[in-house]
Amino acid sequence: MKYVSVVVLLASALSCKMENKTKEVVVESGKPMTEKRVELQRYPETLVKVFEAHGGLEDWKDKRTLVFKLGEELHTMDLQTRMDRVDAAAYSLGFDGKMVWLLNEEKMFKGDPVFYHNLMSYFFNMPFVLGDNGIVYAETEDLVFEGINYPGIAVSFKSGVGTSYKDEYFLHYDPKTFKMAWLGYTVSYRSGERSDKVSWIGYHDWADVNGLKVPKVLTWYSSEGRTIKEPRKPVVYEGIEFSEDAKPLSFYGKPQNGTYVEGKVQE
Repeated sequence: MKYVSVVVLLASALSCKMENKTKEVVVESGKPMTEKRVELQRYPETLVKVFEAHGGLEDWKDKRTLVFKLGEELHTMDLQTRMDRVDAAAYSLGFDGKMVWLLNEEKMFKGDPVFYHNLMSYFFNMPFVLGDNGIVYAETEDLVFEGINYPGIAVSFKSGVGTSYKDEYFLHYDPKTFKMAWLGYTVSYRSGERSDKVSWIGYHDWADVNGLKVPKVLTWYSSEGRTIKEPRKPVVYEGIEFSEDAKPLSFYGKPQNGTYVEGKVQE
């Protein structure tokens, strides 16, 4: 549970942005499927360069299953349907394509399953998830940290996209390499109202996995507005694997002793 408490305490972040993909894909018995090719011209030129610096949006979209470990938790996600599950020794939770479920017979999971089930997968899949449908891009001022200017792209969501469409994000990248360096975000999940408070994550450590450059460490920072201060305890991703094969649909389904929780995806 240490990653649940640490991340919820430090992040208080987004929940269900990745779920908006669910309605765009037809699932057939968990078999691999083919999507339309990526139309890169609909993205800002700088964002395309960020995608390319991390292996390319098309290559990421060709992947089907993502697996990683956070402490004792094993996280699994279908990148095309956005179904997911988190398994620990004393609890499991997940999203079956319609509803979030929780298996917590020993009462060891203390967080909000709707909030948490795909939270760390979302942060991990940056910058690629910022290529999802329903996103609006705009310019934003540079982020300055330790004397270096990091150009950025502001991201917002069209009304009704996901369950937290009032959230905002600020992707800042290295001006020389175009690798992602910082993510700022606001949170509307609990209040349902837009927020002016921006939290910041440093993307400083990367791993090369199946041709993609993905984060192996995320570090939240204390901050005041756009002034970034002290780093907090890093969150470490281990055992990262991508596969082009899909898990069976039943893998993401609610276990017999599990229960559904509030948070149905918007139709």
